[in-house]
Order: sequence, then C-alpha cells, then structure tokens
Amino acid sequence: MLIPRIITAIFLVAFMLGGVFYLPTAYWPAFAAAIILPALWEWTRLFRITGLAQAGYLLLSAAMMGAVAQTGLLPGLGMHLLVLVLWLVVVPAWLLQRWTLTDRAQAAMLGWLLLLPAWFALLAWRPGPEQGAALLAVMALVWIADTAAYFAGRAFGKHKLAPAISPGKSWEGVAGALLATGVYTLWVGQSGLFEFVLPWWGWLAVGWGLTAVSVIGDLLESWFKRAAGVKDSSQLLPGHGGVLDRIDSLIAVLAVSQAARYLATHSL
Repeated sequence: MLIPRIITAIFLVAFMLGGVFYLPTAYWPAFAAAIILPALWEWTRLFRITGLAQAGYLLLSAAMMGAVAQTGLLPGLGMHLLVLVLWLVVVPAWLLQRWTLTDRAQAAMLGWLLLLPAWFALLAWRPGPEQGAALLAVMALVWIADTAAYFAGRAFGKHKLAPAISPGKSWEGVAGALLATGVYTLWVGQSGLFEFVLPWWGWLAVGWGLTAVSVIGDLLESWFKRAAGVKDSSQLLPGHGGVLDRIDSLIAVLAVSQAARYLATHSL
C-alpha cells in the first residue's frame, strides 16, 4: 500500500500545483469542478443515490457550475452567511447530536450545501494564476493541521476527541494542530499574500478558527462514512481512499475562509 500511496500523493501534488499556478483563468472552473464532481459522486454513494437519480444529480451539479462559470457571477452576502451558519452552527450541532440522514432528497441538497460553496471558494480565491499563492496558503493550513494532528496524536494521544465518530482522533492531536497552525498563520500573515492587514493576534485567531473548522469538516465526513458503514468514500485515489477522504477538511476551510473574507472586505 505504501508505493501506490506515494505515487498518488506525487500525482496529486503535481496536479494541484500545476493547476493553481499555471492553468489559464478560463480553464480554472473546470479544473475546480474536476475536484468537486468526483466528491459529489462519492457523496451519492454514501447515501445510496444510484441510477438515473445519481446521473441526474451529477449532471445538474455540472450544469450549475457551468452556468456560474459562464456568467462569472459568484454568490453574494446571503450564500456566505448561510455557509457560516452551516459550518459554525448546524454541523457542530449535527456532530454533537449524531443525527442520521436517510432521506435521499435531503442528502442530495446537503451535498450541494457542503460541496458547491467550496467550488465557489476555489474560483473566488484564485481569479487568476497570480493569486495562486494565496489559495495555496489557505489550503496549506489544512495540510499542516492534518500532519501536526497525526504526529501529535500518535506521540501523545490519550484523550479521545470523538470516539463514537472517529476513534483515532485525540485532543492532543488537536493541540498539536493548533500549535503548528498558530506558527504558520503568524508567518503567512506577514507575507502580504492577502488584501487585508491584521494584528498578530488577529492572524492567530484566524488560524485557530480555521483549524477548528478543518477538524469539524473531517469529523462530519467520518460520521457520514460511519453511518454508511464504509471505511473510505471510494477507491478513486489508490492508497488514499476517495476524493472526499482527501478534501473533507478542505471543503469546510475553503468555504468558511471565503465567507469570512467576503464579509471582511465588503464591510470595509
């Protein structure tokens, strides 16, 4: 399993870096859709949406993305507020109560609410290759948090974070993630990549807040997989499971960071 995992990781890194920094703006929406549409396909499998219903759902998803790409119109205030309520209020309550979802129509709608804002965020964060570094900086926070949580959890993990949802995660892992992302955001906040200026404690709050959101995104997908009785969302990525398994934290952080950015820049 190690060799396929390494090969897949190399491919994914090359795919992302090439797209983020070199892909012309006109092709970026399709590139982003190539990430989100497979995740939506995996979402339908988790809730046993199959056949014509699955095909129609994916075609409609692609059509909505295509319409947005053609018009260039991104969501406004209402959608960004909805994203914040969803990830900061509804999803934490969902995890605390461990609600299940059996209605397939509701599951389809929830899939859009979770994944389409991440696609919008990819477009908003990266209107052109010259903004690729800012998008990569946001995504890197998630990767740093995941890596630090993994090693801190393995070394010090004793207190389970959510044993009924994801037994492998610990509070010590979360602490390691917060430490690493705190250092990272203090550094990246001084880089000039972003269009707003914050004091050091402001960047620390941003980093820790997005780290918490990344944990929430990870736990939510873990819960839906547990409810579906599967270990991975699919086997699309050899050695890594599915696309959802790789981007569960990213979809949350991308959507929330873009919503917060929108509110901050439109209130100035």
